[in-house]
Amino acid sequence: MITAVIIGCEIAFWLFVLAGLACRYLLKARRTGAVLLYCTPVIDLILLVATVADLRGGTAASGVHGLAAIYIGVSVAYGHRMIRWADVRFAHRFAHGPAPEKRVKHGKEHARNERKAWFLHAIAWMIGCALLLGMILMVNAEERTSSLMHVIQLWTLILVIDFLISFSYTLWPKAQKNKI
Repeated sequence: MITAVIIGCEIAFWLFVLAGLACRYLLKARRTGAVLLYCTPVIDLILLVATVADLRGGTAASGVHGLAAIYIGVSVAYGHRMIRWADVRFAHRFAHGPAPEKRVKHGKEHARNERKAWFLHAIAWMIGCALLLGMILMVNAEERTSSLMHVIQLWTLILVIDFLISFSYTLWPKAQKNKI
């Protein structure tokens, strides 16, 4: 059940974003577009409620429940950035807005962008781990929540690897490729 809710929430997130941007730029209904975009956090709330209800119903926690916490953490940390990314491209394509800026792929600015991305990952990790720990405490049965602890351990390892990669660009900036 939770797998379907996660997939449904991801689809709903992008449908709300597209509907909001369509209202904003195609229908010139800025307020309606803003309301639709502001509804995207409600999707996270729905997923959280569904996950808690599933666990309260006696289901043993699984990696899918962990995925729900990861989804919410990522959505909260990166959601505004994802919506802004889509907004710039939608405005350019349908409302003659400026072209999106190209990502810098070398030098100090690239290193700064990598560090910022890692900090967003760390925020997502903190939110997700807080939710995972909350689920563990709520269920209060180690045999039913061990998979959630494994999710925390795996995500922590991924965060550490991301740190090493992201901050390596600070010490060894990526050089610009020579154009011939």
